[in-house]
Amino acid sequence: MTPRISILASVFIFLFTGIFGQDLQKKYQVIISNFIDCVKNDQKEKISDMISYPFKREYPIPSIKNKQEFIERYNEIFDDTLKQMVIKSKPATDWSDVGWRGIMLYRGDIWIDFNGRLMGINYQSKAELSMREKLIRNEKEKIHASLSQFQYPLYVLETSKFRIRIDELGNNNIRYASWSINRAMTEKPDLILTKGEFVAEGSGGNHSYRFRNADYIYECSIIVMGEDNAPPARLTIYKGDKEILSQKAIIIVK
Repeated sequence: MTPRISILASVFIFLFTGIFGQDLQKKYQVIISNFIDCVKNDQKEKISDMISYPFKREYPIPSIKNKQEFIERYNEIFDDTLKQMVIKSKPATDWSDVGWRGIMLYRGDIWIDFNGRLMGINYQSKAELSMREKLIRNEKEKIHASLSQFQYPLYVLETSKFRIRIDELGNNNIRYASWSINRAMTEKPDLILTKGEFVAEGSGGNHSYRFRNADYIYECSIIVMGEDNAPPARLTIYKGDKEILSQKAIIIVK
């Protein structure tokens, strides 16, 4: 199995493992000390070399596509609060070895793999929070009026036949909306379902959203840990206990 860790996935990894990791071995303390030194001295170039791109940010904030863009957006991510969090951290006690998941700072604020690659940053600066709020407002203006009321977006998925939008409405009320793949989200959806169920699947970050419509269940699975050829997501529709449709999906990042 090949790990595919995103910002959101790393959050799930922490939430569902229920552990705080193991004491960090000295050989990994060296990796973390190097990272801390880079942050302390604002060595943007060196940090940009630690990343496999695209570097994901919380949807709908766009992913960082390459080194140059990371350097340009560095201060959006590494504000004074995050810098001080990193600089003041102690490799031996504040960073934890969480097995195959990697090394995390505190409760998963930053994730680094055992080769020193920066996998994820879950912290959000005021600049990113402001950007996200603005992007969410923009999204509300660019989708059909029947969908404009939501708290924040979760995913937009595309299969060979469908375009699917999943939003959090607030109070753990999750909404599913779908169109045929050749229609835009500005058009009225073919189907809208609410009161979706979030289901965590194991400790690897895989999870799904399930929606009921009479005898039918619509399941959108997000695949964080999977085989090398596993798709990033999948739509499965059941009628009763019988699977009547299963399609691979891609995750659309705006």
